[in-house]
Amino acid sequence: METSSHTGSPVEVLPMDEFNRELVNNVHPPTWVNPEPSGRYNIVVIGAGTAGLVTAAVASALGAKVALIERHLLGGDCLNVGCVPSKGIIRASRAWAEVRGASEFGLHIPDGITRDFGAAMARMRKLRARISHTDSAHRFKKLGVDVFVGSGRFTGSDTVQVNGKTLKFAKAAICTGARAAAPPIPGLEETGYLTNETIFTLTELPPRLAVVGAGPIGCEMAQSFSRFGSQVCLFEKTDHILPREDADAAEIVQAQMAKDGVCFVFDSRVTRVETRGKEKVVHYDMNGGKMELVVDEILVGIGRAPNVEGLGLETVGVEYNPQSGVKVNTRLQTTNPRIFAGGDICFPFKFTHTADAMAQIIIQNALFPHPLGLGYASTDSLIIPWCTFTEPEIAHVGLYETQAKEKGIEIDTFTFKLDEVDRAILDGEDEGFARVHVKKGTDQILGATIVAAHAGDMISEFTLAMKGGLGLSTITGTIHPYPTQAEVIKRVANAWRKTTFTEGKKKFLRKLFAWAR
Repeated sequence: METSSHTGSPVEVLPMDEFNRELVNNVHPPTWVNPEPSGRYNIVVIGAGTAGLVTAAVASALGAKVALIERHLLGGDCLNVGCVPSKGIIRASRAWAEVRGASEFGLHIPDGITRDFGAAMARMRKLRARISHTDSAHRFKKLGVDVFVGSGRFTGSDTVQVNGKTLKFAKAAICTGARAAAPPIPGLEETGYLTNETIFTLTELPPRLAVVGAGPIGCEMAQSFSRFGSQVCLFEKTDHILPREDADAAEIVQAQMAKDGVCFVFDSRVTRVETRGKEKVVHYDMNGGKMELVVDEILVGIGRAPNVEGLGLETVGVEYNPQSGVKVNTRLQTTNPRIFAGGDICFPFKFTHTADAMAQIIIQNALFPHPLGLGYASTDSLIIPWCTFTEPEIAHVGLYETQAKEKGIEIDTFTFKLDEVDRAILDGEDEGFARVHVKKGTDQILGATIVAAHAGDMISEFTLAMKGGLGLSTITGTIHPYPTQAEVIKRVANAWRKTTFTEGKKKFLRKLFAWAR
């Protein structure tokens, strides 16, 4: 039996064109009818971002009775305001940049060609709508999941209420994610600003754009919008972009962004924002002076807040912090052992692929606890790579050199530049390198960084080696196709191998070869 327990306000994703209507019809269907709860669910999942969707889909495939609750858009940040739309416009902006540089390859573009930002954004919306079918409410219903559209709230030790209906659970998972949260800059709210949650609604290119924060979001969007033709000024409180990354890695990306027209304001602090007619004025301190910049739009690329409000967490004894989110142990159990959490709501590494991995941990620990023989899964076992999708990309896994020093781990570091890799030279993409850190005196990989056009695709070789306990000797013995940019990985491994060829070994071989003559 089904009931029309979901009415709610219609959801709009601007601009409400055919593509966004398709998106909404998939991930928040206006006519969706919530099922009637019956019996106890093996697991109730609150939040249908990546962590929630994977938990629900896999649990249902294993035969569990599963309920999935989402108050807004299935697919969460990744599909709607994160990975998917951002990479769509990054690709479009790269195409624009390639056209401008086409003369290097013998292609002369005549003056007066049409540049249509609106069409580039429409392409993104079209592809996002296409991808949204994977995360749709109808698909998950076919997978055997009871999908409830509405706000879920814990009301008792084993109950969750959504739109007036009570769901009973044996276990529950909180996967409500996080949202953009701007810093407390005076005048910002009144003036208006963009975040990753609103920038993808644009249909017209802002002529002048201020970007606050030079982290991954800020850098990706600053480079993209500069390539589209905006005058972009990027504000950062440190002295370079991407402060988490190695300084020389960030420097390569920064140089390319400068070539793309991005203006940088380092060692700065935005003090207030105001409107002046139709314009927005950013006031900031830099080098002891007070300055201002007039722009048309402001993108805030820093700040995240966990979605912990309205869940009734106090009712079920789940501890949380408004800044860091839900408290979990390494098994992703909250302070209520029957309730788990995964994704941005509880973990410092806020990536889609990390949320996916945590869903697997939730499933094993919630549905197949230790007495059943599978053992416990732990976040301690996760080896997490990540990538910033600027051009070139920066990808990393494991420890940085500074982290190894902080932990008192002695390492050997090897770096090989792309300007010695034939394919990178031929592609005109030879700015970058591969770097690997190994435990001193061994080939055990502790961390790696790649700066390259396709670094995100390439970092997985190091990640796989680390997960499998394979050292650089395995990589040196692995044939890599020529010519590819991934050859840089073998070349940096060969740099390690050369250090194992000690003077003593050379002396022995010289004697051996002399004897053999």
